[in-house]
Parts: sequence; C-alpha cells; structure tokens
Amino acid sequence: MQFIDQVKVYVKAGDGGRGCVSFRREKYVPKGGPDGGDGGRGGHVIFKPSRELNTLLDIKYQQQYAAQRGEHGMGKNMHGKNGKDLIIPVPLGTLIKEFESGEVLCDLTDEGQEFVAAKAGRGGLGNSHFKTATRQAPKFAQPGEHGEEKTLTLELKLLADVGLIGLPNAGKSTLISVMSAARPKIADYPFTTLIPNLGVVKYGDFRSYVIADIPGLIEGAHRGAGLGFQFLRHVERTSILLHLVDISEMKEGDPVENFEKINKELELYSPELMKKPLTVVGTKLDIKGNGERLDRLAGYCKDRGYDFFPICAVTGDGIKELMIYLGTKVEEYKKS
Repeated sequence: MQFIDQVKVYVKAGDGGRGCVSFRREKYVPKGGPDGGDGGRGGHVIFKPSRELNTLLDIKYQQQYAAQRGEHGMGKNMHGKNGKDLIIPVPLGTLIKEFESGEVLCDLTDEGQEFVAAKAGRGGLGNSHFKTATRQAPKFAQPGEHGEEKTLTLELKLLADVGLIGLPNAGKSTLISVMSAARPKIADYPFTTLIPNLGVVKYGDFRSYVIADIPGLIEGAHRGAGLGFQFLRHVERTSILLHLVDISEMKEGDPVENFEKINKELELYSPELMKKPLTVVGTKLDIKGNGERLDRLAGYCKDRGYDFFPICAVTGDGIKELMIYLGTKVEEYKKS
C-alpha cells in the first residue's frame, strides 16, 4: 500500500432545505391558514480517526467531499428530512489545518474523537411561522442556509512510543523486524526504507509499545536533502528517540561525528525534538573489528549522560535488554 501522509481536500456541508409556502385546504374548512413546513438541516462533514488506517491514500484519490442537502419543507406542516452527515475516516494522528493560513483546527489523536470540519446549513422556516394577527396569510418562507465549504490540509503524524533515527543503513529496518512483526524492506544500499514503518513490540505479559522506523536522515535533511525530511514530522509524536549508529569497521566516518550530524539536523528542524529522551544504540556489533569505534562512541555517551546499548540484530546480542529498557522508559514517560 502506498504511504501518503499529506493531502489537500475540499469539503462542502449540505445546504438547508427551503421552507414551504402552503395553505391548509380541506373541505368545509374555509381559510384554513398557512401550513408550510420547515426545511431540513443539511449534513455535516465530519472527520473521525480510526486505528484501521495508517495512510491518507484514499483521500488523495478523492479530494472533494460534499454532504447531503436537507429536503425542502412540505404542506400540512411537514418538515423536510435532515441531510445525512458525511463521516470521513482518517488515521489516528491526523492534523487538520486551514489550507491558506496553515492554522491547526484539530489534532485527531484519540479513536473516540470527531471533528466537524464543515457545519451544515439550517433549514428555512415555512410560512406557518410568519402568521400574525395582522398578517394571517403570509406568502413567503425562508430559504435554507448554505452549508460551510472549506479547503483543508490533512497531515498525518504517526503515533509511536519510540522513533528510530539514524543515517541510512544504520540498521533501523533490521532492528524493527527483529523486535516486532513488522517486515520492512532490508537491503545493503542507502535509502532502502522509503516510508515509515510501524511495529508493536511485546516485552512482557500484556505489555507492549509501538516503534516507528523513519527513513534514513542525512546532513542537510532539515533543508529537504534526502528522504528523511518529509518524514521528520513523524518523529515529533514519539515519546523516546532511539538513535542508531553503525559501529562496524566497514562504516565510513567517525561514529561520534555521524551521531552529532543527525542530532544537529533534528535541532535545526525543531528544537523541541532535542528535549525528548534520547537513547543511543551501537549497531552491527558482530563486525566491530578491534572495537575502537565502539569504545569511542560508548565513552562519548557516558560523558554526556546518554544511555548506550551495543547490539547485533542479526545474532540477537543485546536485543532483549534493549526491548525491556525501552518498555520501562515508555511506561515512565506516560506516567510523567
């Protein structure tokens, strides 16, 4: 399935029905008086989040939505039927913004939420409402109100407890495939991961947390370089950042410099990201060589107070300890 996380959409609520101009006509009842009924309310346009969706793909291919209009009033004081509300399901974590101003109208983070994006027009009153002592046969009624119409931007920010970040080929996809049932594409070339992947990690009896694999970041990502920039918004939702650094002897560049490069990109994108709890993971322990790169990164993390875990996703070394540690941290974060 194609991953779509930002779309433009036009919504139009239903117009209200017209009020009716009618007069009572019955045998032996002369001058029965006005009996025009009211028009029905139009339908609202409502966005409702669902856990069953994880992309805005359906909305990308249908970008115009119009709710049903209300029926017109009828004689004998019969009211028109209300228009049916149009409910549009979206993934959890969807932001709804004004297209022109970018103002955030609603953040749909709970499954029970509903957001009325466009309010329906009210139905017009029938002529029976306008009868007075001096105007006993009104020959007019109200038209229905127009429903609201808006152009909106829908932006999806995945909801996850732990976000995996790092340079391309740092081992993020391999780690999430080992820790969860997620099956992302894994290969030995950069930018294998083209879209974020979610996985559920079980670390105890009836305990779990959600982990997100974000496409690899590179220097200049905050300006749009590479693939990671367009997915950095998903990191903003996470409770904990897990920074993966390749410590293998085959990796070019100093591990500490690589770590600092990505941290700098996160800070330039949003300083708030640097306030999140950050844990460092040294990957590919099985090909660490003489261990010089591992020792350098471990010492750097110790000096700066970062929790550090050396692991090998292929052999499973350090994986269980990391899973339990993350589960504990997620629980602590949710209680704080």
